Amino acid sequence: MFAVHLMAFYFSKLKEDQIKKVDRFLYHMRLSDDTLLDIMSRFRAEMEKGLAKDTNPTAAVKMLPTFVRAIPDGSENGEFLSLDLGGSKFRVLKVQVAEEGKRHVQMESQFYPTPNEIIRGNGTELFEYVADCLADFMKTKDLKHKKLPLGLTFSFPCRQTKLEEDMDVDILALVNDTVGTMMTCAYDDPYCEVGVIIGTGTNACYMEDMSNIDLVEGDEGRMCINTEWGAFGDDGALEDIRTEFDRELDLGSLNPGKQLFEKMISGLYLGELVRLILLKMAKAGLLFGGEKSSALHTKGKIETRHVAAMEKYKEGLANTREILVDLGLEPSEADCIAVQHVCTIVSFRSANLCAAALAAILTRLRENKKVERLRTTVGMDGTLYKIHPQYPKRLHKVVRKLVPSCDVRFLLSESGSTKGAAMVTAVASRVQAQRKQIDRVLALFQLTQEQLVDVQAKMRAELEYGLKKKSHGLATVRMLPTYVCGLPDGTEKGKFLALDLGGTNFRVLLVKIRSGRRSVRMYNKIFAIPLEIMQGTGEELFDHIVQCIADFLDYMGLKGASLPLGFTFSFPCRQMSIDKGTLIGWTKGFKATDCEGEDVVDMLREAIKRRNEFDLDIVAVVNDTVGTMMTCGYEDPNCEIGLIAGTGSNMCYMEDMRNIEMVEGGEGKMCINTEWGGFGDNGCIDDIRTRYDTEVDEGSLNPGKQRYEKMTSGMYLGEIVRQILIDLTKQGLLFRGQISERLRTRGIFETKFLSQIESDRLALLQVRRILQQLGLDSTCEDSIVVKEVCGAVSRRAAQLCGAGLAAIVEKRREDQGLEHLRITVGVDGTLYKLHPHFSRILQETVKELAPRCDVTFMLSEDGSGKGAALITAVAKRLQQAQKEN
Repeated sequence: MFAVHLMAFYFSKLKEDQIKKVDRFLYHMRLSDDTLLDIMSRFRAEMEKGLAKDTNPTAAVKMLPTFVRAIPDGSENGEFLSLDLGGSKFRVLKVQVAEEGKRHVQMESQFYPTPNEIIRGNGTELFEYVADCLADFMKTKDLKHKKLPLGLTFSFPCRQTKLEEDMDVDILALVNDTVGTMMTCAYDDPYCEVGVIIGTGTNACYMEDMSNIDLVEGDEGRMCINTEWGAFGDDGALEDIRTEFDRELDLGSLNPGKQLFEKMISGLYLGELVRLILLKMAKAGLLFGGEKSSALHTKGKIETRHVAAMEKYKEGLANTREILVDLGLEPSEADCIAVQHVCTIVSFRSANLCAAALAAILTRLRENKKVERLRTTVGMDGTLYKIHPQYPKRLHKVVRKLVPSCDVRFLLSESGSTKGAAMVTAVASRVQAQRKQIDRVLALFQLTQEQLVDVQAKMRAELEYGLKKKSHGLATVRMLPTYVCGLPDGTEKGKFLALDLGGTNFRVLLVKIRSGRRSVRMYNKIFAIPLEIMQGTGEELFDHIVQCIADFLDYMGLKGASLPLGFTFSFPCRQMSIDKGTLIGWTKGFKATDCEGEDVVDMLREAIKRRNEFDLDIVAVVNDTVGTMMTCGYEDPNCEIGLIAGTGSNMCYMEDMRNIEMVEGGEGKMCINTEWGGFGDNGCIDDIRTRYDTEVDEGSLNPGKQRYEKMTSGMYLGEIVRQILIDLTKQGLLFRGQISERLRTRGIFETKFLSQIESDRLALLQVRRILQQLGLDSTCEDSIVVKEVCGAVSRRAAQLCGAGLAAIVEKRREDQGLEHLRITVGVDGTLYKLHPHFSRILQETVKELAPRCDVTFMLSEDGSGKGAALITAVAKRLQQAQKEN
């Protein structure tokens, strides 16, 4: 028993001594955690260099775009051909993806030899031979009658392809084997967005945000980047960790100074590194009693499979003895232990270096996604990773230690490169088919120049129709006279009260205007209009308004003051004078009874009498669009048009009195409130309305009315987008075909989301967050499509507004007999102000459709309230001028 203990002690002591001896000799190959973190940081810097246009030409890590823009989503299906070229033979496969609607892949393949004369010949001969083999395969498998998409995995730099000429195939994808690995694993696990090969060579690929890839046009979505990380260090970045053995191996290689990272890691080199170390140790008398064999001097005699066998659990020492004896050596027990430990250090360093570079990629992915913890999967392939008994475990452990904020799953790829080529092809085929369907929908919103010219002409005709006495009653564009007959001239002065009613909030303002200096000071208070008041009786509504006025006058210390008052009443009214406005119909959720067909000024006067506390001189009733024009007209005398592009859409402009047949008199000008939202209610623009517009119209409070407004205003654009998203989801083109309950809810997709989603400052990740708030679990590809849909809907809205405005400015130019018109448009409304592209597209459209009009756009501040006061001031000035005359 004692002897057994003694032997065990002797062996453990021997093992310990040998391990220490090797550790001292290979001290520089042992990499500390700090060193690995440093390598990780260096690799991240190299990735940045490779991705940037300016630094890519000199970057060692080339970060090559693969043009693979999506990973499988499980909906791929069909038959595909795959070619795997490389080595002395190549393989042709027929791949059936997703039979019976499940994630399932069936493969049939055939190997073909690649004769030496073909390998050493030119590209044309190679591809003619490949085409012949492919034709044979298709004939054998009875595929001649089918046109199948084809994916190639190969590494021959050749521009020519004869394949398409020889048979009916559709070449969709050229695939690197690392990308093939990632795509194969991604089919089984949608979280897979990294591929790593650790075999004869080594490489990695991953899904990068397009916005970070300078080498490719566009910044939407993601693209797989083939890092070609084997060249890391070719620029000297790893000199401090390379050893004398690495340098000796490199000098004896076919490509000295190249692929230095790969030469420290991959299966082609690990056996040779071990040989060089053993030779040096033998020469130093540290192994084999200083004896060397001719085999130990021979390059390539130790292969990576030998390294793997020597590190095998339990059998490793016996394998080591056998391998060393085969090399003509006579190893002792101590020699075998030492050699086994050399293998461990060399392969462990390989795993450490791979782990550091992979950790850099995972950190970049996490930061791109702006998440605290990343859940991801890495697809793995390669003989070293597969056959070495300790390699995967070591790699996984070090990666998890270096990136504790990443939950990483490692997934072994089966038939990586060939199946992967088929998967890339299947994804490309799916994306291509989906793209066609999505483009068909988006095309419905793309207006041609001819269509816009047609809208402009029809709007012009409707404007004329609304101005004529005979046709005015039937006109859809109502062309309502406002009895505002002049613009501010700068002489206006005094204190004015202004009321602004156009939604659930009601404003009362005191406006002080100073003469000459064009200076306006305003004080205001906002009051809520409760729903029960909005939908109660007219008397209750106007009593509530007067109560708010009393509260404001009290608040301002003006109780009992007699002030001229302007009333901004943002609902369609027919006016018989500037202080008389008959309500045509409520909009914006108001339903107060006994108001439609009544003069709202009289109703306000009656409510003031009932209150019997103050006396106010109601001078003008004003539409908010007119208020916008007047506010801008105060700053710019050229402003003769007002535009509102917000929740609603409307336009007013100064028309020559001689053209307004409903009003007596032919001198001077008067502002016309077009109420253009009703344009198209007679069916004249049905040719450009889509089924989505019809859905939105039919689900609205006023079906068949305000059709132009429903295509152009903020109240409806989000709802149009929602209808499109539902349709695309039903077609399986979005959100994996799953319609959330929230997406089914009318009004859930507010127009403000369009502004946010289309913002140039927002990355797709933030777009995904907006969609997640709406209960939509979107992929990166979904986010791109949603952004495109929002863009198509808002662009059409801006173009239609621009066409309508072009009709008006052209009318003003022709009415004045001018070759060239200079005019200013006062603009207000949240859509115009907040949407990132609406104003630009609107202005561009006007410029294209009215090239002889120089139109300046002026943003209105406090348009409706200030405008009401200015209209009141102008009216008082004109009244005074009449008295004096």
